[in-house]
Amino acid sequence: MLNSIIGTELTVSSFFLCTAVSLLLGVGTALVAMYRSRTTQSFAITLAILPAVVQLVIMLVNGDLGAGIAVAGAFSLVRFRSAPGTAKEIGALFLAMALGLATGMGYVWLAVLAFAVLAAVMLLLTAVNFGSPKASERVLKITIPENLDYEGLFDDLFPQYTSSHTLTRVKTSNMGTLYELEYHITLPGETVPKAFLDDLRCRNGNLNITCGREAMKDTL
Repeated sequence: MLNSIIGTELTVSSFFLCTAVSLLLGVGTALVAMYRSRTTQSFAITLAILPAVVQLVIMLVNGDLGAGIAVAGAFSLVRFRSAPGTAKEIGALFLAMALGLATGMGYVWLAVLAFAVLAAVMLLLTAVNFGSPKASERVLKITIPENLDYEGLFDDLFPQYTSSHTLTRVKTSNMGTLYELEYHITLPGETVPKAFLDDLRCRNGNLNITCGREAMKDTL
């Protein structure tokens, strides 16, 4: 069942069957990539047709996998004029290329089976928020005047309102008259207590305080 449907010669029927499967799997891969993710229309369309394009390349080199990969590698010399994709988008591109390689060699049912397994895993991991940061983790930025010693300035407040805290960065601003302290903190709950912010404002002279989730960098 998992054997190649392409014999010694490529027939019209096998070509159209492989192409149809490639397009269906490409659309399925695009839908999986768009699940709970923000993607552009151009990326979705490219992902949908990519398996068919790779399949055509493999068929044009008569199933020579080494030559096909070499030709596909030449495509990497062309750089898209867009921002780098996220890790999930790069993974979806590799999945689409792998499916195209399989259908191009005639292993249609193997491509379908691989897509079903990998798509199910991707959807499951996305649904359970696998790898996402904890909701109680925050990045706290506090601005203080230069005349205050930031070492230990808030050490008595953090144990009252946080489970853990780490000073990760100290930055000067406003011609060196202000310090911006950045902490990584873990809260006991999922919300920032108002009393915590009020106590911080009393210490820093009511200057800027920001507390929010850290923006995750998942580009490759």
